Amino acid sequence: MAGRITAVSIVDAIAADLRSRIFSGELGSGHTLTETDVASSYEVARPTAKASIEKLVAEGLLDRGTHKTARVVELGPDSVRDIYLARAYLESEVLRRLARTRDVPEAAVQANRDIAALQTGAPLDVIEPDMRFHTSLIDAVGNERISRMYRSLVGEVRLCMVRIQSLHLLDTALIQAEHQKILELIEAGRGDAAAELLDEHLGRARERLVAAMGGIAGPEAGARSELLPE
Repeated sequence: MAGRITAVSIVDAIAADLRSRIFSGELGSGHTLTETDVASSYEVARPTAKASIEKLVAEGLLDRGTHKTARVVELGPDSVRDIYLARAYLESEVLRRLARTRDVPEAAVQANRDIAALQTGAPLDVIEPDMRFHTSLIDAVGNERISRMYRSLVGEVRLCMVRIQSLHLLDTALIQAEHQKILELIEAGRGDAAAELLDEHLGRARERLVAAMGGIAGPEAGARSELLPE
């Protein structure tokens, strides 16, 4: 039996390719994308190019003022903290709710297994299963609006992750270990403890990235974990 084929519009296909090039670093912070250039590169009409650009503007990957050229967003320390604070609000409450029913989503378990298998691989390979781990927890609540709210952050979160991994700011083994502990706390019904560990998990990444961007890191950057040996 043939597999299901999903039709993708030209606008979505172009946006997906541009998104991939942004995440890979090919289109770096501040890179300009004009409608004319996009139309020429992909051999499409300017309205199609414009729609593709606007799709990425809506995702937070491109910044475009009125009558101005779109640019790949340049995240600074304040932006990074805003992104991670929004994540923490959503994810912490989700962990508490999952812990009430001790619901450990299999998709999150598998994502963490995939991270464990990548411990000796390229740092950037961690991004996809790491993001899948967190989105699986969000989706497990079964609330469409919460999932949609979280996905509105995904583009900017991935940009942060690309910077973190490309700069080797976090140890993959620690990411996997803290994910595993979060799952164990959910299964034990300890929602507050899971949320507290999540804050530490996200805070370490956030503040190390802030420091790498030239900002003043908070104490979370140097927080030591008991989950890994010295």
